[in-house]
Amino acid sequence: VEGVLAHEIAHIANGDMVTMTLIQGVINAFVMFFARIAAFAVSNLLSRDDDEGPSFMMQWVLTMAFEVVFGILGMLIVAAFSRMREYRADAGGAQLAGKYKMTAALKNLQSTFNQVQPDEAPIAAFKISNKPKGFLALFSTHPPLEDRIARLQAAQN
Repeated sequence: VEGVLAHEIAHIANGDMVTMTLIQGVINAFVMFFARIAAFAVSNLLSRDDDEGPSFMMQWVLTMAFEVVFGILGMLIVAAFSRMREYRADAGGAQLAGKYKMTAALKNLQSTFNQVQPDEAPIAAFKISNKPKGFLALFSTHPPLEDRIARLQAAQN
């Protein structure tokens, strides 16, 4: 319990929730801005010279499509930062409670997840135990528990 509490206190001390909110807001602003630029450019390219210009409906549909595409790309940046902050919180938890307690907390969490079915609703909601393969790993907000444990064990005191 001390390791888990230390991990969460490290999140607070690092200002992770504020930082995640700011990063998500900045990413969303860029997504909306660049989606509109791309939609304007594409709609101008697709409109004929003798037309009055691109239609509002074409620009709106293109804007929505580009927001989806750019939003997915933005998720990669947010998820990468989220994984980085988890490692930082683990290190902070190790400093506060001790490396052994933080490692034990992660190992206990890992054994709990190994004993249950991964698709069980209460466990699946955590999204911290699965180890996505390939491209899907880029969208994971938490690094695999095995990697977190290995990084803590390799860290200097």
